[in-house]
Amino acid sequence: MKNYGLEYRKYVVAAVALIIVTAYILRLFSLQLMSDDYKHNADNNAFLNKIDYPARGIITDRNGELLVYNQPSYDIMVVENEARNHFDTLEFCQTLNITRDDFDRQLKAMRDKRRNPGYSPYTQQLFISQLSDHDFSVFQEKAYRFPGFYVQRRSVRQYEYPYAAHVLGDVAEVSEADIEADDYYLPGDYIGKLGVERFYEKQLRGEKGVQVLLRDAHGRIQGSYKNGAYDRKPVPGKNLTLALDKDLQALAERLLEGKIGSIVAIEPKTGEVLCMASSPSYDPRMMVGRQRSQSHRELSQDPWKPLLNRSIMGQYPPGSTFKTTQGLTFLSEGIITEQTPYPCYHGFVYKGLRVGCHGHGSPLSLVPAISTSCNGFFCWGLYHMLGNTTKYGNVQTAMNTWRDYMVSMGFGYPLGVDLPGEKRGLIPNAQFYDNAYKGEWSGLTVISIAIGQGEVNATPLQIANLGATIANRGYFITPHVVKEIQGEPLDTLYTTQRKSMAPKWAYELVVRGMRSAALGGTCKALGHYDFMPCGKTGTAQNKGHDHSVFMGFAPMDNPQIAVAVYVENGGWGATYGVPIGGLIMEKFIKGELSEASEHRATEIQNRRINYGTGDR
Repeated sequence: MKNYGLEYRKYVVAAVALIIVTAYILRLFSLQLMSDDYKHNADNNAFLNKIDYPARGIITDRNGELLVYNQPSYDIMVVENEARNHFDTLEFCQTLNITRDDFDRQLKAMRDKRRNPGYSPYTQQLFISQLSDHDFSVFQEKAYRFPGFYVQRRSVRQYEYPYAAHVLGDVAEVSEADIEADDYYLPGDYIGKLGVERFYEKQLRGEKGVQVLLRDAHGRIQGSYKNGAYDRKPVPGKNLTLALDKDLQALAERLLEGKIGSIVAIEPKTGEVLCMASSPSYDPRMMVGRQRSQSHRELSQDPWKPLLNRSIMGQYPPGSTFKTTQGLTFLSEGIITEQTPYPCYHGFVYKGLRVGCHGHGSPLSLVPAISTSCNGFFCWGLYHMLGNTTKYGNVQTAMNTWRDYMVSMGFGYPLGVDLPGEKRGLIPNAQFYDNAYKGEWSGLTVISIAIGQGEVNATPLQIANLGATIANRGYFITPHVVKEIQGEPLDTLYTTQRKSMAPKWAYELVVRGMRSAALGGTCKALGHYDFMPCGKTGTAQNKGHDHSVFMGFAPMDNPQIAVAVYVENGGWGATYGVPIGGLIMEKFIKGELSEASEHRATEIQNRRINYGTGDR
């Protein structure tokens, strides 16, 4: 009888064999014709692709003063497969002035694929970064004794002056997140971490080049492959010209010594940031080289937060500087006219609610209300706007109209300055108050926003931008710290006018009020200047001592500079804000301080505010 089971088994075995043979054929086809894995491995054995790093772009101030440049630096790279068991480890450590523990620790870190996902014993890996000139010279003399180790020429940033740390930022080794975000970077590369160095990283970094070097059978470098035919030269990074005036920046930082706060100055017609000082600050030269990690750790642990750029990250009540926005809104919406008088009984007093004010004449209209910084006037204006159901229908519509005016003037959202980390501040809308008060609220409930208190918050940059908008009579250009990029136009954001909802005629009235404040009102300390400054003080209420605030511009009719000063716990706006603002305007417009002003600057510089010892 025929055995059909055996017959079927023969076919099964034949089929399995055929499948295995077919799989091998397909794999061989893939390896030999379709895959270049082996070619890459062969190339890695025959060639060494040595990266040529480009020079990072230099940074100057608006007058061509060099702020940031490059110094040569040297990294030690290793191809571990070539170095293994081929050199004297002790001599290597002595040459580089490191211990054997340092050597082992560095090897371990280099092999850690979590920290160094590009690790391979067959490719160059960073072993030690940023050798000093002396250590490099010593190593070069003995380099032939350490096969597998190569010197990679790099450059490190140098900061010429101890100023503008928050604007300039710094450069450090890439993180794993940086590498994942951009395949340009390899472990050991450097990247801008803060400030302009971060925001303009792609312009500053340039493009890497490569040298293709030929190895012999023992892995030793024999020279360029085909006389450099396949080499690619690096492309240097683009140079940046900042809008900052180095001397003005130095004065601003000097005036903030011993204080917490910010000074921002803007050129109104261009939006260029002339100075941006935040205090406390630090010397950017601390963040260079192998000391950067330690310096950054110390600064980040400092309770006074010197790494915080308060100019764009500090969110404060703008205080009475905000009254200018209220006058513009009430005029534009027809709530008041130039002649509308409001009473001030040492403040706004109505239905049991009182918002206090200092003594001055009453009743008064808009221009003297700005000059004297009358709380009563602006509270009445907001009360009548939010309660005008004939015009708006309900308080929610009135509130959102008010909000729209504030946003059009640059509040409530980041302005878009060319620095990382800008905060938005806060401008409440109807939904905000509906949620807070379950729909049961009125103008009296939120009356403090009329004088820049309550829920309203702004950054010093936004307050300075308000000054620039008033100086321009109704428009601003987004503030920016970079004036020019070599061979590349600025983003149109930094060249396009952004218009306020308020008309020019309303701004003219507010300018008159700010000029009156400088001649005899709350900014009368500016009255002696001959360049016609205009100003508005602010005394922002705080749990402790009030903050001293100033916003102004000069000259009145051809503005060259707008300034905001914010000194935490500085008291009245006239105590710190006005004199500091005057000195900043004088320095930029005149080019130098008078002898009397220099004495005043020294006196302010030497004043210290006692902030206590608590964390901030």
